[in-house]
Amino acid sequence: MAFDWFKRKAKNITTSTDEKKDVPKGLWHQTPSGKVVEHEELKKNNYVSPEDGFHVRIGSAEFFEILFDEGKFTELDANVESIDILNFKDTKPYADRLKEVKAKTKLTDSIRNAVGTVKGTEMVVSCMDFAFIGGSLGSVMGEKIRRAVDYCIAHKLPYMIICQSGGARMQEATYSLMQLAKVQAKLAQLSEAGLLYIAYLCDPTFGGITASFAMTADIIMAEPGALIGFAGPRVIRETIGRDLPEGFQTSEFLQEKGFVDFIVKRTEIKDTVAKTVNLLAVHA
Repeated sequence: MAFDWFKRKAKNITTSTDEKKDVPKGLWHQTPSGKVVEHEELKKNNYVSPEDGFHVRIGSAEFFEILFDEGKFTELDANVESIDILNFKDTKPYADRLKEVKAKTKLTDSIRNAVGTVKGTEMVVSCMDFAFIGGSLGSVMGEKIRRAVDYCIAHKLPYMIICQSGGARMQEATYSLMQLAKVQAKLAQLSEAGLLYIAYLCDPTFGGITASFAMTADIIMAEPGALIGFAGPRVIRETIGRDLPEGFQTSEFLQEKGFVDFIVKRTEIKDTVAKTVNLLAVHA
């Protein structure tokens, strides 16, 4: 989480010399282990805490800056946005919820498409934004992935999806679930065209996304310590009535079981993706 650094209210508080950091005032981040890192220091390390290796959750803007050469890219399908198809209402109307989250995040939906070069190799990257209703899968996400795949096929480019989602968007009901089949059909066409598809699973990756295109890529990478699964650990524990294995549903656990090919630190993702594309694309 990010917060403004505190102001001292008590007098005579001293800080040892080796604990002092010569950094400008601003935002700081605290990791689950209690380590506090200045925002600019964190940004320089691809939003990975140099203190304990914790991967702070980031969105498409940060991922595109990390992956694309000089942070330059062209966004595709930027004007495709969510609407209230079903006039759905839970604790508040879905239309109001969409209006609020669009204003807060400055995003039109939970995924963005971009094309650019990664270490000199042109490719298309779709990245989910967890800040937009938990990165949930709705009709727009399915449509934007479809368009991204069509762009890849038309231009003979490799494709990558960065996944971070809580699952399907309940406010769109069956329209949301239909996207699973739609996306899988398009990815089958990508495969038939001999083009590479990489999935990079971040924390968290859950629900229908895990049950479909997150786990059907040619190469499945994951961030260290990411939670990946269909249902959450608490739901599973209550359903089966027993304790879960240590580290259950982490990317490391899933790699051990064969679901994930590589654990890739965010500080290494650009080089790893570039090497993977260059190695496999020539054989596609």
